[in-house]
Amino acid sequence: MSTPIEKKPGLSPQGGELNLIGSKLLAAKLITEAQLMQALERQKTRGGRLGENLVELGFMSLEGFNRFLRTHPEAPNTVKETGLELSFLADLVLKHILSMGEFMLADVAGRVKLPVSVVDEVVEHLQHEKLIEVKGAAQFLRSAYRFAISGQGHKRAAELLEICRYTGPAPVPLEDYRKMVLSQTIKNIDVHHDNLKKAFSNLVVSEPMLNRLGPAVMSGKSIFMYGPPGNGKSSIAEAIANALDETVYIPHAILAGGEIISVFDPVSHLPVRPEIKEETIDRRWIFVKRPVVMVGGELTLRTLDLEFNPISKFYLAPLQLKANNGIFIIDDFGRQQIEPKSLLNRWIVPLERRVDFLTLHTGMKFEIPFDELVIFCTNIEPKQLVDDAFLRRIRYKILIDHPTEEEFEAIFTLLCDKKGIPFNKGIFDYLKEHFYRQLGVKLNACEPRDLLDYLVDSSRYQGHPPELTKEGISNAWENYFVAK
Repeated sequence: MSTPIEKKPGLSPQGGELNLIGSKLLAAKLITEAQLMQALERQKTRGGRLGENLVELGFMSLEGFNRFLRTHPEAPNTVKETGLELSFLADLVLKHILSMGEFMLADVAGRVKLPVSVVDEVVEHLQHEKLIEVKGAAQFLRSAYRFAISGQGHKRAAELLEICRYTGPAPVPLEDYRKMVLSQTIKNIDVHHDNLKKAFSNLVVSEPMLNRLGPAVMSGKSIFMYGPPGNGKSSIAEAIANALDETVYIPHAILAGGEIISVFDPVSHLPVRPEIKEETIDRRWIFVKRPVVMVGGELTLRTLDLEFNPISKFYLAPLQLKANNGIFIIDDFGRQQIEPKSLLNRWIVPLERRVDFLTLHTGMKFEIPFDELVIFCTNIEPKQLVDDAFLRRIRYKILIDHPTEEEFEAIFTLLCDKKGIPFNKGIFDYLKEHFYRQLGVKLNACEPRDLLDYLVDSSRYQGHPPELTKEGISNAWENYFVAK
């Protein structure tokens, strides 16, 4: 059902985020419709985010807006509040208890991540259907009852497992997922100079480069990093990910078109303790750091689609869905098993409209948010990979070039300190003059690490502390570079 704000002209260019946040601010009576329209008008001319413009106009305090954005999924009290059908939950619970023997309500609640009050409602339905039975009780409270699956229930559960073997936490409805993603949009990340500099403290990055990266990250839009190999594109992308210390909620699983899609991935999602009492939170959601998904040459078009397991008969979320509200890093772009143009054609709509479309094996197609900071890293000339039409869709194009001599020395010094090798200015100058300048070799940011690693390996073999010597650095050079 459309809200009045969605009918207004001029809101759609910003996508669902504006519609949702604006509508929710109005529904919470934190601003008036006139104030919202004034803030949107100011945003058109001055840029920035909706919240920033509301604060600048004095319609909200910064603290109040940030508090509004901290959306916590509230624990449901009834089956209806879960957004799921009673029959669906009954089937899920029945599959769980098939392998549990005798159980109590709290045992099932822990498995399906729903409150005991909701599980009790489901169990009562299963009792009525004669699929489970009471085995005993320590007290006259239902929470103390011991239940077990009946023979009829055992048969029904076995049939259900043939249809779908999913026995994880209860999923959240697709519409609830959409709303949560949009309320936690990557556009609201708060990255400033100081915390970005802190995230880059283990790298040598110039102030001008930091000042280029900062606005790109703050925008929440795509970044295209290009330049010669070995100069830190991947390291910079990972440092950007480390700069995002914010947290979001992601679901264990989503229900779309009657099908279950498993979302939580411990590789991409790092759980943290919630900021409020856990019993008030819908435990179908997990509180995590903003996701970081990094892929390289293994990326294919198939990994961007739903993966249906014909044995378990439920879906695994594609990479971009796992990366929602976070960062998606495509390393070594152009060296994947698919043509770059095929990948870019697949993502033209998501990058521009911030929505993606997925298809179930039944043929049903549905829309999901595409809310992530996509970072493309490549050492191939951009013009060889993409056309101007695609590059226009990527707001920030950042060249990561060879380091200057000053930056190269700073990298070398920093890594000497990390590896416990006393820095020797004379030996460093010998390396620079005798090899780089005389042989006409360009400086690369990765080479101090690789040359010093050789010295560490050599010192361990010879049984003495690592040190910078002419012989050592010469041997490292000969082992590292291929003779022409």
